[in-house]
Amino acid sequence: MTMTEYKRVRQELKSNPQTWLITGVAGFIGSNLLQTLLSLDQEVIGLDNLAVGHRRNLDAVRRLITTVQWKKFRFIEGDICDLNTCYRACDGADYVLHHAALGSVPRSIEDPLAANRNNIDGFLNVLVAARAANVKRFVYATSSSVYGDNPELPKVEHNVGRPLSPYAVTKLTNEIYAEVFATTYGFESIGLRYFNIFGQRQDPAGDYAAVIPRWITAMINNQPIVINGDGETTRDFCYVDNAVQANLLAALVSNAAANGEVYNVAVGDQTSLNQLFSHLRELLTKKFPNLNIENPIYGDFRAGDLRRSFADIRKAQSILGYLPTHSVTKGLSDAIDWYISLQS
Repeated sequence: MTMTEYKRVRQELKSNPQTWLITGVAGFIGSNLLQTLLSLDQEVIGLDNLAVGHRRNLDAVRRLITTVQWKKFRFIEGDICDLNTCYRACDGADYVLHHAALGSVPRSIEDPLAANRNNIDGFLNVLVAARAANVKRFVYATSSSVYGDNPELPKVEHNVGRPLSPYAVTKLTNEIYAEVFATTYGFESIGLRYFNIFGQRQDPAGDYAAVIPRWITAMINNQPIVINGDGETTRDFCYVDNAVQANLLAALVSNAAANGEVYNVAVGDQTSLNQLFSHLRELLTKKFPNLNIENPIYGDFRAGDLRRSFADIRKAQSILGYLPTHSVTKGLSDAIDWYISLQS
């Protein structure tokens, strides 16, 4: 399979509109999914309690599409922890893209009860409601954190380790529940193991901000960059357009062998934090020649963090037809102006 599979799926949707539920629609990935689906003239139901997501993300999508397309979107402000809300949101949906969750390893370590309530209880609520609504397929976000203490590189889907954080426990539990629903009820689901997704509408603010938006904001404002550890920790940073592609392919894949499986969603490469720092400094100094970005400060390693993260994406390529369009450098280059716009 090649990139033509994704093009085929987009063309199919244009000629055959479906109804989609996106949970966490006002969040980073959710709002990018919303933008793509509405641009393809799909009907979209969006569910979000706005605890982590933002209305400004929905407003941004509205500015990027037509009035006619925006009218195909129905927003429900509600919580996945309420089962009746999940029933209401799933009603009439052909596909569910489940992205509502409390992310962040540090947040889960500080408040494991909240992580469990949102990421396990909430997940099960949406899963039960989606099955009751007879949706065609349930696609959900899981995480590379499930690989835990497994040192194998690259990370291969069938070989996970012991979880290193409550967040990882919640995501591994999601995968187990989805598998049980597939074997017990014949309910079609596909899990997407995200590896450090980044891009436009990723929140740079707050204690749990992801490293890329946080560092860009700090660099522009001449604030020190603190790297946890020696900077040789690696991540498989993946631009958000790649994640959007994986969601649409997973929802519409016709291969029956795809059901009940999980797939790595990444680029299939590893970038150290030191390399990431250099990439960002180079991009920003080209934009702002007078910007003086000091060398980073090195601190303690962060509890619960993986040392190496690097995905094997062959399974997603062969079964889903996934082929990333953006490398780390291309993704950073495409996203940098959006990050800079936040400072104005």
